[in-house]
Amino acid sequence: MRILITGATGLIGSEIVRLCREKNIDVHYLTTRSSKLISADGYRGFLWNPNKGEIDGNCFEGVSAIINLAGASISKRWTESYKREVLNSRINSIKTLHNGLRNINTNQITSFVSASAIGIYPTSLSNFYAEDHTQVDASFLGEVVEAWEGALKPLEKYGFSLAKIRIGLVMSSEGGALPEMARPVKYFAGSAIGSGQQWQSWIHITDLARIFLYAAEHQLQGVYNGVGPNPVTNAKLVKEIAKVLKRPLFLPNVPKFALRLLLGEMSYILFASQRVSSKKIEEAGFIFQYQNVCRALEQIYPQKAKAYKHGLNTTEDTKEYV
Repeated sequence: MRILITGATGLIGSEIVRLCREKNIDVHYLTTRSSKLISADGYRGFLWNPNKGEIDGNCFEGVSAIINLAGASISKRWTESYKREVLNSRINSIKTLHNGLRNINTNQITSFVSASAIGIYPTSLSNFYAEDHTQVDASFLGEVVEAWEGALKPLEKYGFSLAKIRIGLVMSSEGGALPEMARPVKYFAGSAIGSGQQWQSWIHITDLARIFLYAAEHQLQGVYNGVGPNPVTNAKLVKEIAKVLKRPLFLPNVPKFALRLLLGEMSYILFASQRVSSKKIEEAGFIFQYQNVCRALEQIYPQKAKAYKHGLNTTEDTKEYV
């Protein structure tokens, strides 16, 4: 099997590539920088420029599945120009892939799996969202995800399956939200955000990468939530992070207005509440390795978790893992 991946050097893409190597799956990847081109056994890069609609058609050679992860990070201040970049990076990437597909024989391609996000679901402290929910969150994130998924519609005419994975809070020590949440906890400044009651539908990075590969290998069709089985509140998550890092929580919750002043509109992602179901992907046969947040954190910060279980509490035990 050979998979073409966009965003292969990012947080999620890197984990998918690692799993591909374990499973002896060849990887073609697209990059905008010639300095990132690598041609090694089972791993080969190709150039593209989504802003100009340009793509090296050789990237599709021998490919039976495509995984699309391309898109600018939402974790930067949302200026008007950057908001356009966030949206355009997603739309242009899909359009450029489509341009490439129109120029080749696609009979060899059996599946196309694209990233999406749970930000499409309206923020709520009480709702429990499944994939068939149709209302869109009245926010920039809701707007982006709706357009992102809409851009995939032209690909429905092809013979391959088309799956959209709505990603939740990705748990990894290598990037994403977790290191940013763990940092203040490490320095004895951790606390819940706002009321702390907002739901955070999290997923361990390995399980998320496995979902993308599972969807590609099993030719899944439609929308699937890329979240673990047991969402937690922000207060619970911060408490579990403090537990595994062996740090006390004694400060009051961070007020909403303070983060709004510091981060601007982007602070919305910290207060949005989406409790999201993983039932559909499980019914498709996928089995999670990390079903509970405490187990996921113990795997991510193993030495800290081990020290915690043995009652240790020294700086030397914890200094290298955050």
